[in-house]
Parts: sequence; structure tokens; C-alpha cells
Amino acid sequence: MPQRSKSSSVSNLPLILNIDDFKGDFSFDALFGNLVKELLPSLQEDEADSADGHGIGGTDALPNGHTRTTSDATKVAQGLSSPLFPEVDALLSLFKDSCKELIDLRKQIDGKLNNLKKEVSTQDAKHRKTLNELEKGVDGLFNSFARLDSRISSVGQTAAKVGDHLQNADAQRETASQTIELVKYLMEFNSSPGDLTKLSPLFSDDSRVAEAASIAQKLRSFAEEDISRAMPSVGAASTASRGLEVAVGNLQEYCNELENRLLAKFDAASQRRELSTMSECAKILSQFNRGTSAMQHYVATRPMFIDVEVMNSDTNLVLGDQISPNYVARGLSKLYKEITDTVRKEAATIMAVFPSPNDVMSILVQRVLEQRVTYLLDKLLEKPSLAHPPPMEEGGILLYLRVLAVAYERTQEVARDLRAVGCGDLDVEGLAESLFSSHKDEYPDHEQASLRQLYQAKLEELRAESQIFSELSGTIGRSKGASVASSPPQEISVEAVAEFVRWNEEAISRCTLFSLLPATLAVNVRAVFTCLLNQVSQYITERLVRARDSLTEAAALRERFVIGTSVSRRVAAAATSQAEAAAAAGESSFKAFMVAIQRSGSSVVIIQKYFTNSISRLLLPIDGAHAAACEEMATAMSGAESAAYKGLQQCIETLMAEVERLLTAEQKAADYHSPDDGMVHDHRPTNACTRVVAYLSRVLEAAFTALEGLNKQAFLTELGNNLYKGLINHWMKFTFNPSGGLRLKRDITEYGEFVRSFNAPSVDEKFELLGILANVFIVAPESLSSLFEGTPSIRKDAQRFIQLRDDYKSAKLASRLNSLWSS
Repeated sequence: MPQRSKSSSVSNLPLILNIDDFKGDFSFDALFGNLVKELLPSLQEDEADSADGHGIGGTDALPNGHTRTTSDATKVAQGLSSPLFPEVDALLSLFKDSCKELIDLRKQIDGKLNNLKKEVSTQDAKHRKTLNELEKGVDGLFNSFARLDSRISSVGQTAAKVGDHLQNADAQRETASQTIELVKYLMEFNSSPGDLTKLSPLFSDDSRVAEAASIAQKLRSFAEEDISRAMPSVGAASTASRGLEVAVGNLQEYCNELENRLLAKFDAASQRRELSTMSECAKILSQFNRGTSAMQHYVATRPMFIDVEVMNSDTNLVLGDQISPNYVARGLSKLYKEITDTVRKEAATIMAVFPSPNDVMSILVQRVLEQRVTYLLDKLLEKPSLAHPPPMEEGGILLYLRVLAVAYERTQEVARDLRAVGCGDLDVEGLAESLFSSHKDEYPDHEQASLRQLYQAKLEELRAESQIFSELSGTIGRSKGASVASSPPQEISVEAVAEFVRWNEEAISRCTLFSLLPATLAVNVRAVFTCLLNQVSQYITERLVRARDSLTEAAALRERFVIGTSVSRRVAAAATSQAEAAAAAGESSFKAFMVAIQRSGSSVVIIQKYFTNSISRLLLPIDGAHAAACEEMATAMSGAESAAYKGLQQCIETLMAEVERLLTAEQKAADYHSPDDGMVHDHRPTNACTRVVAYLSRVLEAAFTALEGLNKQAFLTELGNNLYKGLINHWMKFTFNPSGGLRLKRDITEYGEFVRSFNAPSVDEKFELLGILANVFIVAPESLSSLFEGTPSIRKDAQRFIQLRDDYKSAKLASRLNSLWSS
């Protein structure tokens, strides 16, 4: 509740407004309500009544939104004699008072704010002054710390220098003390030449052997260094040096005796497996030449290096009764496993005994490879002579190469196993590689010699099989009385070529194994592949030449049985029979040559695939090697291609010879000049045409099977051209009437349909022109000129054909044609 103001100018109990009324969550509505609730009690009651509802006595709404009761309405009805809101004067007075109070409060607050601002300003000035004083104090404190740190650093450096001087002085004192002791001992060794019994007890006490060995080594170093310094001088220095030489000799003698004594003790402890004693001796011996003698002595006394039975057992395990790659591989694997296990067991002892086990392992593994493995390889790998290689019955050079590859692989494996066991800084793989250096130097020559030996052996095998086949064929032929040729040709064997490739693949695998550098590998691979090219080229060429020989023999038979013009019927019949036999031989030779061509193509495909899949990638490290190999492959096959080309020419000659024989034997003059001209025309081809087409269709099945691509197209085109020329030359022997011309046209159609299977457009065109030329026998003389209006290019052949008309002279076609051509 607001309190009454003491300073108010109003005397009728005004309300006091306190500053606390405006603190916290200030609400104007709450402040206003507290101001007026004492002056408006009736208003509060009216509000309470209005909250009860409209049903008691009735209410009316005022224009300002308030309600009025029925009693108010009655009062209004009675007149406006009393005011509507009597408390308004009191409220106005209250509000004026409140305004004044508020103005006073604002002035009070403004005054307090000014006072607070002055106090804050004063305190801020004091605070800034204090901060400045503190900053000055802190700067001074930092300067003091910096001086203190500099002083501490200086003192520390001085202390460190003092400590270093003290340490150096102590070290010098210790060195001087030790030098004095060493000089005393050195005088003992220098005073009694050759007599070591008068030395200090230190050098004879077994419990102080380690100390004696250390001192002896120091004395030797000291004496030898002094002698080396005195070498350039003369006079007294030389005399002193000669005196020290006596001490050095005595020291060397003592060290040798001590070293031998320790080695004997080490051996005795080794036999008893007393590892602690062995380790103690090894540590002491390490002072003599870094323990090399002890390490070498330990390795040299291992049973696997001094036991003869071990060496013999190795040889028997690997070599056996008869050398074979598989047996050698199994024996080497077993032997190398035993060696690795032995080295692993020795490694455990070496790790427990020697202070430098890696050095001992290096000596041990090197001894294993250089002695035990080398001895075995010398027994196993006997390099064959290239001039007089071992026969194939004994394995030939190939056996040596296979055993060499097996031994190389297994030795590299054992080298890796020994590396895993431990061999110090020894390059065990490089050492194992060096064991085969003499074999690898001559390896390419042996590989090529082996391939040549295998090739010659295969040729002898095929030659023997062919000889057996020839003998059997001759026996069967004589029993039947029908032997014509002397012996059948040796056919090309694709299996043999595939075997050549398998040999080469095996050789390439060995090249890959032995050639560590890509460039060396590429050189060896090219040499081995060239060997294969030469072998395949020679093999195919020789077989094609032999197949050609069969064609030549068949041609000779044909020439021998040519039928003359003036022979008896019996002789002609016999000659005809022989000619048919020769034709059969020619057909057989043709088919055999086509088989040879087909197998040659298959063999070349095998070589090309092998080159693409296996050889080409290995030649990439050398620039131009791949292109050179391709050129070599083309050059190597050129001989075979030449033999094949000549043989195909002979095949065409064989076919055309039989075609000519059939045409001569079967073609009758009446076929093209029927005496019954004008009767019903025979639409069938002549018997000669039918026989020729049947013969060619039957024989050329082999050519269609054997030849492919451009080779097939070229062969059939050449055959078609020869058939065209042969038919023209054959028809030039006959005279044609119109019905004969129709019969000829039917033959030409038959021939044209047959050669269409050749897929040779130029040949098809020639036979189409032949069909046009045949019309010169059919049309009337006056219509000849119209035949060649669209094709003037065939006038020359047409003139030759026109001369074969049976009415050529009677119709005076010569003069008519002259006028026709001139016009």
C-alpha cells in the first residue's frame, strides 16, 4: 500500500509513492490499483455485483461499455440533481499529488545518480593509479627475474666448465694411472726376452684371464703405436723402438698362448655343452682380432663340415642310381631342409654363446653354401659338351638343363630359408646366385643346342615312322598289284609343331628363371624364339617340298602315258587305263598337298599365338626387339610360303591337266555339230562338261577346306582364269552349227554356275562374256553385227569364235566381218 507523503502540499491525506514501488517486476496496473482502491470502494462493489450476472434486478448497457443497474436507471429517471462520478475530484487531487511525488522522486533519483557517477569517477581514477603502480612493480619484478636468470645461467655454465675440467682431470688421472700400470707391465714383457715365467701373477692366474687378455691387447696397441710413430726417426728413437719390438714379440707370443688356451677350453666346454663356459671364453676371445679366430674355429669344427659320411649321404640322397629331374628335386628339397634345420639348431647355440652372433651366423651360412652345397652341385651338374653332346637315350642336353633349373630353384629357396633363420650381413641370395655363374654364362648356348638336338631327334623319329609306313604300303600295294608311286610323302604333323612350341615354352621358362635383368631376359628369349622359327620354317618347307615332289611324280606319270594318234585300239585302251591311274595319283597328290597347306596354316597360327601370348611382352625391355622378332618371323616363313606358292601352281597344273584329259576323252564332235540340226534341242550339258564339273567339284573340296582368306581367293581366281583359257583352247578344235551353239551355251552356263562358287568377280565376268560369245553360233549371219554393239571389247574373241561356224565359208562371213569391223 502507498504511504502518505510528508512533503505533500495537499493536506487531505495524499498517498506516498516510494522508490521501492518501481523496483522488481513493475506493473502500472498494480500501482494504479493501489492508488485508487481507498477512494473507490463503491466501484469495487459494483464490479463484484456485475460479476454475479444479469438476472438480478436487470441491467442496462451504458454507451461507454459499462452496465448500470435498475437503481441507477431510477436515479437517472428522477433527474440529474447529483453527479454521476462523485469521486472524480478526489482522484484528480490524488493524481496531481502523485505527479508531484513522481517529479520529486525523479529529482531524488537524478541526484543520487549524479552522486554515484562522481563516486565511480573517483574510484576509477584511484583504480587506474593503482594499476599503473602495479604495472611498474611487475616490470621491475620481470627485470629482477631476468637478472636472476642470467646470473643462474652464468653460474651454470661456470659449473659445467668446472665439471668438465674436473671430469677431464679425473679421466687424465685415470689414464695416467692406467698408463703407469701398462708401462709397468710393458717393462715386464720387455725386460725378459722369450721368458714369460717372470711375469706378474695376473698373466698366469686362470681366474683373471679376461683382465689379462684386455691388458695384453692394450699393451700390444700401445707398443705397436709407439713403434709406428718412431719409424721415421733415427738415433735414440730407433733404439727405443728396437726395445719395444722385443716387448711386442713377447706380447704376441703371450697372446697366442692365451688364445690357444682359451680355444682349448672353449672346445672342451663345447663337447660338454657347457654354454656358460663357452660364452665366457667367446667374450674373452672377442678381444683377439674381434673374436674371428673363435668364430671360425667354432664353425670349422661343426660335424657337417668334417664328417665324410655326411658328404656321402648328401650325394646318395640327391643323385641316387640314375639322375632325373623329379628325383633330384625331391632329394634337394629333403637335403636342404635338413641343412636348414641344422643351421637353425646351431643358431640357438650361437645366440647363447657369442657376443656377436650375427657375425658367426654369416660365417656359418657362407661355409654351408661354399662347402656343402658347392660340393653337391659339382657332383650333380656336369656341363655337357656342345661339340659331342650326350645322346638323347641318356637324356641329352635337356636333362642337364632340367637338372640345372631344379638345382637353381631349390638353392634359391634354401638361401631364402637361411636368410629367415639369420645370416647377419651376408648376401646369401647373391652368394647362392654366384654358385651358378659358370653355368649361367654358357646357358643360352646349351639351351639352343638342346632345342636343335630335340629337333633332330624328332625328325629321325618321324623319318622312321614314315619308313615303316612306306614299307607297309609297298607290301600291301605289291600284294594287290597296284603300286604306282614309290613311297608316300611325309605329311606335316601339327602335333609335331605343337611339340616344338612346348620345348620352346620350357626353354623360355628357364630363360625367365636364370635371367635376372629384363634386358638379358629379352636377349635370351629372342635367341630361343629364333631357334623355334628356324625349326618350324625348315620342317614345314621340307614337308611342302616333299608334297610337291608327289605332284611332280604324278605329272611325270601323265606325260608318260599320253595317247598318240596312230596306235592300235588295244594299246590305246592300255594307255587310257594308265592315264586314269596317273590321274588318280595326281588327285591323291593334290589332296595330300592341300592337307599339307592346311596343316602349315595351322602350324603358323600356333606360332603366332605363342608369340603374341608368351614372347612379345618379354621383348619390350629392348627397343625394337618386338619389331625385329616380327620381321624374323616373316622372314622365317618366307621359305614355306614360296614352297606353298609353287605347290599351288602345280596343283592348278594338275587340275587343268586332268580337265584337258577329260575334255579330250569325253568331248565328241557331234556335241557341237549335230547332223540332226533342226530337231528337238538337247538342253542337257555335254558329257565332257558334266565330267569336268564333277571332277573339279570333288577335288576342290580339299582346297575349300585347306585354304582361307586371300590365299583361297587368289588360288580360285587363278584356277578360274586357267579354266577359262583351257576351255577356249578346247572349243577352238570344233565346228559349231546353231544347235551346237545352243549346246555350247548350255555348257558355258554350267561352267559359269560352277565357278560362281569361287567368289571371284573377274572369273564370273569372263564366263558371262563367254555366254555372249556363244551367241555367234546361234544367230543368223546378218544379225552378228548387233551382238557386239554394247560390248566392243570382245570383238577379237568373237572373230575367233565366228570362224568356228560351219557356214563361215559358205556365208562368206570373212568379207562381211571385215566390212563390219572397218565400219
